[in-house]
Parts: sequence; structure tokens; C-alpha cells
Amino acid sequence: MKNKILCLALVAIILALPAIHATAAPDFYTTYTALLQRHVHQGEVNYTTLQKDRTLLRQLVNQVAGYNLKEASVAEKKAFYLNAYNLLVLDQVLAHYPLKSVMDVEGFFDRTQYKVAGEQLTLNELEKQKLLQPYKDARVHFALVCAAKSCPPLRSQAFMPQSVEQQLQDQAKRALNNPEFVKIQVNGKQVQISEIFKWYKDDFLNEAESITAYINKFRSTPLPAKYSLSYYTYNWQLNNAD
Repeated sequence: MKNKILCLALVAIILALPAIHATAAPDFYTTYTALLQRHVHQGEVNYTTLQKDRTLLRQLVNQVAGYNLKEASVAEKKAFYLNAYNLLVLDQVLAHYPLKSVMDVEGFFDRTQYKVAGEQLTLNELEKQKLLQPYKDARVHFALVCAAKSCPPLRSQAFMPQSVEQQLQDQAKRALNNPEFVKIQVNGKQVQISEIFKWYKDDFLNEAESITAYINKFRSTPLPAKYSLSYYTYNWQLNNAD
């Protein structure tokens, strides 16, 4: 009888091991947030210090490759793909670092492929096929960071499945109220805006009657009605905090 009880106890322990391991395994979102908080300052990245965390970064890249989305909610998928894009940009910058601009790397966005939740994708494919096309949410443009000075600032926190909508709202408000991103020139009576609004014009016009109307949805003070819009040249210099 004692042997039978002992055997049953051992079986129970063995069956519990996978669950214990899963609970103890580092969470992708928590680990990524910790990495960002160590190396992202005021929206820019300290790539010199990030190099010292390359092993952890590669572990996160491996998690992106094998991430299981079969049972994932819409919110989890959205948060995951946003994080995957930004994480893979960081990884590719380090692969070529020191680097002045991602534009110096041939095929940075449209040739180099990554494994993302079991699929081979370029950064452009990840952006368009996994985020812009399925969600038709122009706020995505203020969340994806292409490692350039003119990109919206990189968050120092991962996008979380339980709060991704609020985080996207916050990103849009931060960008569109930032005087370096939306430049109001009183003397010339014009507003200079990012070329993002030119490149992805249709995405914004799907959600508002004009670019100005879209921007004003997120601004605390609306743009002057009679000011003209123009685009400032996109600065592709690396978003390096060094």
C-alpha cells in the first residue's frame, strides 16, 4: 500500500513539472520590457550598452521565431507583432553596429527575412501583412520604430496584450503633440509634418476626412485651421542615445 501511495505521489510530481516550468519561464513581454528600460532613454536607444545584453536580445528573437499564436486573442496578436517589429529592428542594427543609418544596410526592410511565429517575413511584410492590413489602424505608424531620428520615440515598455489599445492611443497622442514631430511655424502660417503622412496617406484618410483632421483627433490643441501643411525631410540618422 505504501509503495502504491509513493508511486502515485511521484506521478503527481512528474505531471506537475511542465506546469511549474512554464510558470517559471521568463515571460516574453516582461523580459522585453526590462531590456527596453535598461537601454531606451527618452525614446532613443543606447546601442553601446545594448550590445552587452546581446545574449538576452537573441533569446527574445528566438522567442519571436517560435511564438505560438494559435490560441492568441486579437489583442495578443497585435501586441506581439508590434513588439516583434521593434525587437527585430534592434537586433539587425546591432548586427551591423556601429552604424550611422539603417539606410546604409542594403535590404534592411525589404530583403532580410526573420522567423516570426513560424513564418519567414521581412520587416516590410511584417508591418503590412501582420499589422496594417488586418487591423487598418493608422496608430500603428506611431508605434513601429525603424531606428531613425525621425521615427516616433521607442517606448521603454513592451506593448502588452491587456493594454495594447491604450498604449497605441498614448503613442499617437505623444507623437502628435510633440513639437519636434508636428512643427507649427507661426510666422509662415504652416505646419510641417512627418513624411509618414505622405507615404501612408491612405491609412490616415481611411480614418479621417483629411490629414489635419486625423492629427487633431489626438492633439490637445487643434492645428490652426488656415495653416498649410508641408513635409519636413525624414532624418534617417540612427536613433542612438550615445
